Amino acid sequence: MTIKPGSTLELIYLDSNNQITQRTIKVLRTNNDTVLAFCYTKRQVRTFKRNNILSVGPIRKRVGA
Repeated sequence: MTIKPGSTLELIYLDSNNQITQRTIKVLRTNNDTVLAFCYTKRQVRTFKRNNILSVGPIRKRVGA
């Protein structure tokens, strides 16, 4: 999947502590090595290393009760 500025995505990411985390992000800017995005999980702008992105996809709609 192509990561484009302006898109809102869910990703599975290997963080700096080698912990696998799930993040919801809004992509601000990309380059060959990194993705700059607002992380809704951490509530701040973060830089994600492309090599540490394990999986990426569109937001899955949650079904509520």
